[in-house]
Amino acid sequence: GWSSALEELHERIAHRFARSEARERARRYLRGLLQRVERKNGWQLAEAIGEADPQGVQRLLNSARWDADLVRDDLREYVVEHLGDEESGVLIVDETSFPKKGDKSVGVASQYAGTLGNTANAQVGVFLASFWCEIGMGGCRAYPAAPA
Repeated sequence: GWSSALEELHERIAHRFARSEARERARRYLRGLLQRVERKNGWQLAEAIGEADPQGVQRLLNSARWDADLVRDDLREYVVEHLGDEESGVLIVDETSFPKKGDKSVGVASQYAGTLGNTANAQVGVFLASFWCEIGMGGCRAYPAAPA
């Protein structure tokens, strides 16, 4: 399941973090990203991973010693190794935009916003999703999102 895959991924990237505190916080941060958290902002992620405030997560992302490019490369290798057989499924990459009124959020700019169909003040996010198929009589199944 996700837990063992997450541990395997963390083992692959752990050596990229200079300090044990950052390695452990990275593990918890990854778990937090996969949890059902209403908004994945600093406060709610911190609460989801058992921290009193977002300072530790902010320190991990902003000032801890690690190379984001090398972590990305490790992640890419992990995906390539686990993608391609019928049990692994496929990855779906999609982008979406989030209209914004101000300019304080990261990445906000006047840019094409696909959800609006024109140029607007917005953030654009690229998302990666996975889809697994059940091979055989049942065919593939898509599970709709739970009603809000």
